[in-house]
Amino acid sequence: MTAGVEDDHFFVVDGRRWRRTDPAIPEDLAARLRSHLGRGRNAVKQAKRAGDEDALAAARHRNGLAKHGLGERGPEWWTRPESERLAQAEQALADLDRLDGAGSPRS
Repeated sequence: MTAGVEDDHFFVVDGRRWRRTDPAIPEDLAARLRSHLGRGRNAVKQAKRAGDEDALAAARHRNGLAKHGLGERGPEWWTRPESERLAQAEQALADLDRLDGAGSPRS
């Protein structure tokens, strides 16, 4: 990885480069997305242990939604307008909440 601006976009763990979370996402929203991601990761482990392919697919779908919401997957967040990125994060959270049956609007 080259030094400079990329350092703000990626981090490296065990030689593998990972995209950072979009820093424009408010912490409360990012925390809720990370919560869904953590639950999805746990569900992946459980589904693998049980050999349940349907549950594995559902858990991976949850992870993908959360990672897209956080800006860690999909189009590079640093090339997109902030308003578009925040709308994507909000939509991902709404989709994730609907998976849990919490799709009713909040006040």
